[in-house]
Amino acid sequence: MNWAASAFQTWILSMVDHAIVASHLTISFLMTIRNKAEVIDPPQNKDMTDIVECVNSPAKTALKPNVTVSSSVHKLLECPVCLNAMYPPIHQCSNGHTLCSSCKPRVHDRCPICRHELGNIRCLALEKVAASLELPCIYQSFGCIGIYPYHSKSKHESQCVFRPYSCPYSGSECTAIGDIPYLVAHLKDDHKVDMHNGSTFNHRYVKSNPHEVENATWMLTVFSCFGQYFCLHFEAFHLGTSPVYIAFLRFMGDDNEAKNHGYSLQVCGSGRKMTWQGVPRSIRDSHRKVRDSFDGLVIQRNMALLFSGGDRKELKLRVTGRIWKEQ
Repeated sequence: MNWAASAFQTWILSMVDHAIVASHLTISFLMTIRNKAEVIDPPQNKDMTDIVECVNSPAKTALKPNVTVSSSVHKLLECPVCLNAMYPPIHQCSNGHTLCSSCKPRVHDRCPICRHELGNIRCLALEKVAASLELPCIYQSFGCIGIYPYHSKSKHESQCVFRPYSCPYSGSECTAIGDIPYLVAHLKDDHKVDMHNGSTFNHRYVKSNPHEVENATWMLTVFSCFGQYFCLHFEAFHLGTSPVYIAFLRFMGDDNEAKNHGYSLQVCGSGRKMTWQGVPRSIRDSHRKVRDSFDGLVIQRNMALLFSGGDRKELKLRVTGRIWKEQ
């Protein structure tokens, strides 16, 4: 390692020392505030305390003081190629330029800054900086109060219970995100989705020319029952060259809560009946993912025309169903 790389290592180590001193001062300050706050009487409602503990249980490190990380340290840990945060192993060239392990093969083992060969030099000093950091979750504004080690922060955020949901409306490429109350209002006000209270439904879908099937959603209806919200999708799309109709239910919440419910769908007409029973999928799974897995009531066009009766020139499907909560 040449003089420049050695000097770079020395400079980073000095920053680590400064970060440690600053973090100690921050911790002392925050602990002083916390100690002063303890004179306030604790909540008397034991049930409420239990609920708070349950909600925040994924963030076991929430009581740790938050160490302030300067923007210069963030910049040090930013890969110059992908601009994402770097995690060990962090590589560097002989001149001290760093990049993440994912981008090393992408640049064909050449430094993207000075074009020198990278070799197998690890930037151990910068890895020590990363190991010393504890940062708040990116979803702090949505309610997550946890403080996580730098190396595990990304994994937590991929599973954080406070991460926002994407809009479940499938009729357009909507980019809205938020918590469930926000998305319910968004669906009602912006997408003009029908809202219903109750756990049973009876819908009739009509299309004048069933041979003209487009890859588009026909209907999305939101149901409120058991203190939760559910999205009923009914859609026509092509499976290869054949038109297919599918109805399925999605749960506005996480998968572990969705599994506490069940639903059934039934289509009948002209003396025929077809029934589907399943578990609603979380809106964490995209509409397309659920549709393409055929996790719902699937009706081929010829069968749909038999249900419609008449001269088979008009599609008329009556879909009924109910939602229940598992005991």
